[in-house]
Amino acid sequence: MSLPIIQIKHVTATYPEKTALKNVSLTVYDDDYLGIIGPNGGGKTTLLKIILGLLKPAEGSIQFFKNGRPANHIRMGYLPQYTDIDRHFPISVHDVVLSGLKKKRFSRYNKSQNEQVRQTIEQMELADLQHEAIGTLSGGQLQRVLLARAIVQKPDVLILDEPNTYIDKRFQEQMYEMLNDLNKQCAIVMVSHDITEILNNVKHIACVNESLHYHDSTDLPKEKLEEHFLHI
Repeated sequence: MSLPIIQIKHVTATYPEKTALKNVSLTVYDDDYLGIIGPNGGGKTTLLKIILGLLKPAEGSIQFFKNGRPANHIRMGYLPQYTDIDRHFPISVHDVVLSGLKKKRFSRYNKSQNEQVRQTIEQMELADLQHEAIGTLSGGQLQRVLLARAIVQKPDVLILDEPNTYIDKRFQEQMYEMLNDLNKQCAIVMVSHDITEILNNVKHIACVNESLHYHDSTDLPKEKLEEHFLHI
């Protein structure tokens, strides 16, 4: 049975120049694969920031759960739309993935953490590249490394903001296969402008354009969905 892991109630989020979200409610479940769509400036990224704790809502609340019980926090992995990683910085694939793990200040990563990195690199099919500098990678390879960094801590929820950035059609298919496998281990929340890929891969859809409309099924025409979310 699916249990709630994130519950957003009547959230309104504002910036000095505009209201980004108005009276938005949403429940994400522990086995969810939720696609979030909507026009540019409609509030999709603002919703992610609220889930991640990077932005406090002006009104409303957000509650986390573990095993169906209220929790102060949950583990989240995050793949942003644009990364500020410096591709000229002399850091290897292995060390980028390692940076996704938390450790105490001035302490070293332990044997167990290094094993987590090894397993994640294998899972993301990056073993042949683990000692390469990130500046030598293609866009698709870099995106895979950043995805590995997002999941190395074994998150309860994986949050992706436009994961198709930098990657070609061939790797898109591979990435979605990886995400389907990851969904067996954690919930996934993904923002994407690609409605076709959303319909082909996710379980549920949230259409965001200041307000939010939730679809429990992806069994609906793309044209109807486009028409709907553009006029929420």
